[in-house]
Amino acid sequence: MAEITALLADIGLFVLLPWIFWRLTRKVLPIVVLPILLGIVLAAWHVPVKQIGIPSVYGTDIGWVAVLVLAFTAGLEMWQHPGDGPSAHALPQPSLWRLLTGALVALGGPFLVGSILAYTVFLHLPGWAAPQAAPWVSAASIGLCIAVSALPVLIGVVRELDPVHKPMGQLALKLAVVDDAALWIGLAALQFAARGSSALHGWTSLEFLAIGLLVAMAAAGNWASRHFLHPPTWVIWVTVPVYLAAGAWASMQLGLHELIGAYFAGALMPPSWVRRLPVEEVGAFALIWLAPLFFGHSGMKIDGDALTWPSVLASLALVAVSIVAKIAAVFLYPPTSGLKLRQTLGIGALLQCKGLMEIVAATILHQKGMLSEFAFAALVVLAVLSTTLTGPLFRLLAPPIPRDQPTPSLRA
Repeated sequence: MAEITALLADIGLFVLLPWIFWRLTRKVLPIVVLPILLGIVLAAWHVPVKQIGIPSVYGTDIGWVAVLVLAFTAGLEMWQHPGDGPSAHALPQPSLWRLLTGALVALGGPFLVGSILAYTVFLHLPGWAAPQAAPWVSAASIGLCIAVSALPVLIGVVRELDPVHKPMGQLALKLAVVDDAALWIGLAALQFAARGSSALHGWTSLEFLAIGLLVAMAAAGNWASRHFLHPPTWVIWVTVPVYLAAGAWASMQLGLHELIGAYFAGALMPPSWVRRLPVEEVGAFALIWLAPLFFGHSGMKIDGDALTWPSVLASLALVAVSIVAKIAAVFLYPPTSGLKLRQTLGIGALLQCKGLMEIVAATILHQKGMLSEFAFAALVVLAVLSTTLTGPLFRLLAPPIPRDQPTPSLRA
């Protein structure tokens, strides 16, 4: 009974309270930010919520499953194209090569800048050295978090853009899809790098089984994409939890984080199957009603003593570096030809949004000992500030809406 009471208190604090505030403020702040902010405040003020069982055992499990579902739907959303269609404000369509290289520049530029600054400046600050990783691995981890773009949050943003701005949003989404895949590959590579030569030592038959399972999932998805395009609906729904569980187990068995396997499991699903799934509805339900438990608990995991004035200044510096580096990368190498200056800047403003993907990435790296408490706290604050600033920054930099059209509220 005590665990149920603790779960109800958990839900009231991190789900219902942020949702009520989100609705009362007309969704000015992204809902993903609110439970994190609440958790950070509780940690910073050392509020004794543990006395009422928060974080609860059941709440932790529910939040964890919800984030697994979010990672899986992020993989599925590689095959979604929200808002696609003819538009009077359409932009020139990029070639596949230009799109891929543009996405890599948009990710690689901020990654290099962030990694160099982390290695030369931030890791020399007190408390920033990673407990279980070499300095270059920790610097690359910080650089990756600075470079990431928030695909799930951007999908919600693009759906609410004015028709004048929607083509810019659609192009930003295409870049974010590539960046999102690169993020999870980068996370896997960094975890292997952190383990060094021991990464392949002591392998048993289970590790090889995990690799074989991932290969089989990819082969099955490829075969179904060509030969089994329209299966019965029940087959799709049975396959979804099998892929999610298999991908998460395989990545865990390989010493990687389960969220990495969940993401790639979604990406390996046949596209024709994915289009018959309510990906948006499932993702929105998990984000609003279940995942806040995970995000609130993540905020609470921040060492309140790490939120010192120097760490806040470091967070603000990271925000400035993240925004400037992302917009500069898009400006120097636009993802398609023929873009006007403010269109390019608007796309850069959208791509700098960190959202929940950066929080998830920072949580993974922190759990693996590749980020210190101070670095983790600064990166979570970076994600909150970056996501909050996306709307105002886009409205400031993007082309203005013609006066004869209403201005919609941009929110994530």
